[in-house]
Amino acid sequence: MRVVFDSNIYISAFTLPGRQADKALCRILDGFDSLLISKPILDEVLSTLANKFSRDREALSQVAVTLVELAEVVRPERTLKVLADDPDNRILECAEKGGADCIVTGDKAILNLEQYRGIRIVSLREYLSWNE
Repeated sequence: MRVVFDSNIYISAFTLPGRQADKALCRILDGFDSLLISKPILDEVLSTLANKFSRDREALSQVAVTLVELAEVVRPERTLKVLADDPDNRILECAEKGGADCIVTGDKAILNLEQYRGIRIVSLREYLSWNE
């Protein structure tokens, strides 16, 4: 399955090791699913880790390398205005361009869509339950 993780999943995985978001990344590492990411999503993750969690350049560089190696980098060609929060639209753009089957998020505005152009939108808990 081709999946897009919202930036909040990455932030949780890198700030709370061993928790649910970390398990989602392990699912990718174990080859259960293919991860899609775009530069805007990566930029948001790095910016949040730097500004809210005081990660230094070396740590940010490690995160960037890890995510680029782990995921297929997608380059969306169109800008969407589906949701009020602009970064949420970047998630939809990545999923649409990458042919994702699923978006995994904790963001209520995205979750409320339930699906976007045939792409399922699920919570982290639901995504991890597919593995059980």
